[in-house]
Parts: sequence; C-alpha cells; structure tokens
Amino acid sequence: MLSLAFPAIDPVAFELGPVVIRWYALAYLAGFVGGWRYCVYLARRQPGPPSAGDIDDLLTWVVIGTILGGRLGYVLFYNPAHFLENPSQILAVWQGGMSFHGGLLGVVLAIAWFARARRIRALVLGDVVAPAVPIGLFFGRIANFINGELYGRPTELPWGMVFPAADAQPRHPSQLYEAALEGLLLFVVLAAMARRPGLRARTGLLTGVFLAGYGAARFLVEFTRAPDPQLSGLVEAIHLSMGQLLSLPMLAVGIWLIVRARPAPAAAGAP
Repeated sequence: MLSLAFPAIDPVAFELGPVVIRWYALAYLAGFVGGWRYCVYLARRQPGPPSAGDIDDLLTWVVIGTILGGRLGYVLFYNPAHFLENPSQILAVWQGGMSFHGGLLGVVLAIAWFARARRIRALVLGDVVAPAVPIGLFFGRIANFINGELYGRPTELPWGMVFPAADAQPRHPSQLYEAALEGLLLFVVLAAMARRPGLRARTGLLTGVFLAGYGAARFLVEFTRAPDPQLSGLVEAIHLSMGQLLSLPMLAVGIWLIVRARPAPAAAGAP
C-alpha cells in the first residue's frame, strides 16, 4: 500500500537556556499577531466603529477568552470524567488539550462584553474579528500536523501518511485538510467579501459566513479524522463525532445570520 512518510519535525522550535519554545506556542503567537494586525487593517477601512484603538484594546480579552475557553471547552466537551477525577490537571495546558469550540465561546463572550463596554454593536465588532480567525486556525492546524496529533482515519489514498503516534497504517492527514479548508479557503472567502463595502454594510454577514463556513468544513473533515479514544463509544452509538455535534449549532447560527443580514440604514445605498 502506498503511503507518505511523516516528516520528522521536532515539536520544539528552539531552546533558550531553560526556556523551551514549541511550534504550537509559535502558532498561537502567529495567529494572535496576524489576526490582530488584519483586524486593525479592516477597522481602518470602515467609517464607523470599531476603531484601530478598539481592536488594540480588544486583543487582550480575545487572548484570555481563547485560552480559558479553549481549555474549559476541552475539559467539558472531550474528557470530563478524567478531569473530574484529576481536577489538578485542569490548568495544565502545557500537557495539551484545547477545544476550538470552547475557545470560540470564550471569544464570543469577550466580544460581547467589550462591545457593551464601548457601546459598539456586537455583530459589527464580530464582522471585523471573524475574517481574521482563519489565520489562527491555519497556523494551529499546521502545528497539530507538526506534533503528529489529531491525525485521520486509515486510508488507501496515495497521500495517506503513517503517523508514528498512531500505528503503521497510512492515515488521512486530516490536520492539513483542516488547515486548507478552515484556514486558507475560509480566509480567502472572507477577505474577498470584506473588500466589498456593500457586503461589509450587511451587519452580521461576515460573522455568519465564518460560522457557517467553519461549521461545514469541520463537519466534513471529521469524517476523515480519527475520533478521540475516550469518545469512540459515542461515535459508534450516534455515528457523529463530538466535533460534528459542536459544529452543527455553529452551522445553524451562521445560516441564520446570513439570512437576516441587512445593510445598516445609513449604509443601505453603499455600493
């Protein structure tokens, strides 16, 4: 059976004395910095709020929401029994275990709180943040690939890859599928839409396209992704993974936002 060899990339990017810098940490850093700069760019291209200064101030809250939400989401969605027995490990983020859906909820709460404090419509702020999220998703999935984690199901396709952390079977490089769909493709679509004033004027549209696009991409890729061992019984019982169950509400909310998106009264005549 044909297969590709997994590239042996050291998860540690470099070391500075006792400080160990991993690719996963650099991926988070690249996602936050790249997303922040792109949000500032989008904010400067529109006449109303949020301003570039608002985006600068929001960054800290987005980072906190991502990390806390991502960790708590993993604890509650993916391994509650383990952490109920080992509560001291809940904060041990360096051991791995983050949930995108949990991180998304954390960011949504951060945006809602910040928008209320600055008297900005939450969806208006969301439409500036949403196009930048795929930047972090892309780098995060590449880091998953480098770590050899979150690999796919066995496959006979010629690009199947043997992951040392799994077994000798060629498997789908599902991390790369997600990097391409949730990261690269979704970013291109949202960036193209954000360049059109008429679409930007439809409050909630970009947020809806992100939610629906991610939900659909994640739902499809999960068919190729190996389920978490502790959740294999759930997958066998309902034929859906936890990632798919959590993506369905995203897809529904995204479609609802797209359907209801209307231009703001002052911008209704924008091209």
